[in-house]
Amino acid sequence: MKKLVSLFLVGACIFSLAACSQGAAQQTEAAAGDDYTKLAKVELIGADSTGKGAAGQIFGEYVAKRVSEITGGQLTIDYHPNGDLGGDADLLRQMQSNDIQLVVCQTAPTVSFIPEMAVFDLPMVFAKYTGDQIDKALNGDNDFNKALGTAYEAQGLHLLGFLQNATYRLTTANRELKTLADFKGLQIRTMENANHMAFWSAIGAEPTPLAWAEVYFALQSGTIDAEENAADTCVGANFQEVQKYLACTNHILYCNQICINKDAYNGLDPLYQKALDQAVSEAIAYMRPQLESIDKDNKKILTDGGMTLIEYDAAFYDEMLNVSGVQDLYKKIDADTNGLGSKLEGALK
Repeated sequence: MKKLVSLFLVGACIFSLAACSQGAAQQTEAAAGDDYTKLAKVELIGADSTGKGAAGQIFGEYVAKRVSEITGGQLTIDYHPNGDLGGDADLLRQMQSNDIQLVVCQTAPTVSFIPEMAVFDLPMVFAKYTGDQIDKALNGDNDFNKALGTAYEAQGLHLLGFLQNATYRLTTANRELKTLADFKGLQIRTMENANHMAFWSAIGAEPTPLAWAEVYFALQSGTIDAEENAADTCVGANFQEVQKYLACTNHILYCNQICINKDAYNGLDPLYQKALDQAVSEAIAYMRPQLESIDKDNKKILTDGGMTLIEYDAAFYDEMLNVSGVQDLYKKIDADTNGLGSKLEGALK
């Protein structure tokens, strides 16, 4: 845990240094955009519920900083990290009612508000692609991005962008998982998500939702065989103490979305809209290399702690995706999301 905290402190220091170097640029940017001074000052409220120092927090705070710098302090975001204003569901509800305007969170919590976001439950859909390829699919000018943006708008929200760099949820286990057959009968703790559970069942595992506070002890006692999470979460929970293997199943993308209340966005002057869009784009570019480093560093902590890393080639993912139950799940999610699954696969290819 100390190593993880240190890692994020380093990230914070880098963030601070970048802020210092950009401080001088603030006046230049403001001067170059003289029209900002003719606009009324606007303050938005932004929030996340991530852990302290997590990627989502750094992402949101960087957006807030850049917006102020770009506009010379005319447009600002009063940013509240780490659940100061509530959990993900609370924040999304507050944003829908425009009590707060901007939220950073992972994709899973948004499904309850935007059903089409279940497209991110497609198992291993991103597993064979690079961060650059995924970025073009999620943030580029394509049918998938446009359709998803429309789904946000229908729920009173405006999509600003996605932060990822081809890092994923992984599987920790007390037995070696080299082939599809090795997953048969694997008792694995999962999120209480019907699509996630359907995937594990389809490949022969036995998904078991379990309260997070109970997972470490259940793994230690052998009540369950495995669990799945991003590498940094596994380090934070010290799973290297109770698990032997770290399998890069890459079944779900580790991704943060950032969105804003639609009326709040539409109510901004076009210059402010442009500044906010620019800040998000710059924040994504700034954070993506850090995500890759965080993933690699945490995998090293886990393997240094005694876990064996298992990696797979494209043939493994193809075999998983060809399982009939997985193909049925793809069809179901595609239908549930009004064809967004097909659009996503097209954008990736």
